[in-house]
Amino acid sequence: MVPGHAVANLIRYKQEGYRPDRDIIVALETDEEIGDANALGIRWLINNRRDLIDAEFALNEGGSVGLKDAKPIRNGVQTSEKVQLFYRLEALNKGGHSSVPSPDNAIYHLAEGLAKLAKFSFPLNLNATTRPYFERAAELETPQTAADIRAVLAANPDPAALARLSENVAYNAQLRTTCVATMLEGGHAINALPQTARAIVNCRMMPTEKVEDVKATLIRVLGDDQISVVGGQRALLSAPSALDEELLSTIEKTSEEFWPGVPVVPVMAAAASDGSYLRNAGIPTYGHSGLAGDVDDVRAHGKDERVAVKSFREGSEYLYRLVKRLSGGN
Repeated sequence: MVPGHAVANLIRYKQEGYRPDRDIIVALETDEEIGDANALGIRWLINNRRDLIDAEFALNEGGSVGLKDAKPIRNGVQTSEKVQLFYRLEALNKGGHSSVPSPDNAIYHLAEGLAKLAKFSFPLNLNATTRPYFERAAELETPQTAADIRAVLAANPDPAALARLSENVAYNAQLRTTCVATMLEGGHAINALPQTARAIVNCRMMPTEKVEDVKATLIRVLGDDQISVVGGQRALLSAPSALDEELLSTIEKTSEEFWPGVPVVPVMAAAASDGSYLRNAGIPTYGHSGLAGDVDDVRAHGKDERVAVKSFREGSEYLYRLVKRLSGGN
């Protein structure tokens, strides 16, 4: 959930004299954006102070309310997430003086490999979360897109429909594993042939796939034995959290008060969060925020990242009621 909302609502509960039937734990920790690589965030809590965060379930970031043309179309509950993998691609060369160039150039090798990767798409791979997500999406889309979704959901998916649907970057991330170049460097002097060229490729693997298969696919697509591919070892795999009926009914009841007639839909996050660590620690985790955002204008990690004032206030009140109902007491 949104940290600011969680803290503000705790203060509000305290001011009201609210006494829940169960503990409400708010864990504010570090380094989620780097996958807790230094183990000073959620992993430290799990390994050293599990007693402080031991819970029946956790509410995490994600699972927002989707808006289309300013109207709510779904309230998402994130039950699973894709697996984040980083690979370092590197091409090496003996180098030399730039006045006597050779076609055997480290930058050219890497650039040609990345151009191949840019044109490649991993195969379609729907799962128990994304299939019902698309079934619901088809009910809200334009006739052509709805037809394409249903054609992709069919026993024998239509390639042309899949190609059209994949042009929507949000849908594409739900359809398959993705790998994209995110950083690039090469050369060491303006008048020297490059001895090295490197790129970082960030993959988001579907949770039912294997890390070794993604790496093997990258090597095959690059098609150049002068490009080494290193990484993927820190993959954090986690099984989806089963959606408890009591939790789901409470979410649906509360959601109906804010967004009448809008369905609550299980979703898979294309991005990564600390939820995987909690799931692996035996704490079912659900991304669910009550924050509303435009499904066609996602700005996370991009220019002008923002939340509408109405969404911020509405999300805070939504979580206030939901957590209170889940906690019981008076």
